[in-house]
Amino acid sequence: MKNRIVLIVSAALLINLFTGCSVTRPISDVALGASGAALGHELSDGDPVATAAGAAGGVLLSETLHYAAKKQSERAYSTGYDRGRSDAVKQQYWLYVSMQQRRNQVSNVRLYPVQLPEQRVDGVTFQSTTKYLRIEE
Repeated sequence: MKNRIVLIVSAALLINLFTGCSVTRPISDVALGASGAALGHELSDGDPVATAAGAAGGVLLSETLHYAAKKQSERAYSTGYDRGRSDAVKQQYWLYVSMQQRRNQVSNVRLYPVQLPEQRVDGVTFQSTTKYLRIEE
């Protein structure tokens, strides 16, 4: 009797391991429901209420496992999305930093003297002076 139960449960778990993602839920519901029904039938010596309770327990276990797997998958997706968004922000930051560094690097600077003559503006006399015009290339 125990060997038969172990064989049924093992077969249900093996079926669960080797099925694709799209059919995992219905197959595991059926397999664990059948395993629970067989277990309830064997342990209660054929009582229909215990058999039905075992089947319901197997389906409930299957749905609980699928719910936990779905939540874990959603959490992993959310974590990956947040990390990707963070990496994009960091990439943008370093792009701005490199643009500013390139802007601040001056390869060739020339100063051209410009002679400003003496002039009178609104009653104020400005002396003649030399200013330098900076040209960066």
